[in-house]
Amino acid sequence: MDIHPVTVDDLPAVLDVVGRAFADPAHGGEPVEVGLTERLFADAGFLPALALAAWVDRSMVGMVIGTRGHVGDLPAVGVGPLAVSPDRQGHGIGTALMHAELDAARAAGERVVALLGEPDFYGRFGFGPAAALGIDSPDPAWGRHFQALLLDRSPCSRRRIPLRGTVRRSLSYL
Repeated sequence: MDIHPVTVDDLPAVLDVVGRAFADPAHGGEPVEVGLTERLFADAGFLPALALAAWVDRSMVGMVIGTRGHVGDLPAVGVGPLAVSPDRQGHGIGTALMHAELDAARAAGERVVALLGEPDFYGRFGFGPAAALGIDSPDPAWGRHFQALLLDRSPCSRRRIPLRGTVRRSLSYL
């Protein structure tokens, strides 16, 4: 498996993976995550180095996107969607994509990452309730599913990063 940044030419494959990963046969139609992903790729907050895809035998099998957000005035990265083709789920592709995403964010000098997702999955990467870091969710209904991670893990990082405020992310996300 190879993981590398996607290009504009990869967008149809990205949308296909997202559509299949989030498909809900009980409700039919296109999953909302497809339109969201398309809007995020076109958004001014799109971070090309944090839009990654996993490839197996020249076929895209997973993707993740990071876009610019803010906690108060502090720049942050909003991660998601993370999608893996249904026939490849449970094989470590999502885990590999998240590790690559966090490595790329660290390499870019990012300090805070926030996302909306399943606590049991994202907790494996060090994510925890955003509220515990003083970060308020844009939507209180997200509850414990709204999570954050400080990328700078030094003992005094919490004191150096003035985290207090509500996350603002691209309007495409809302």
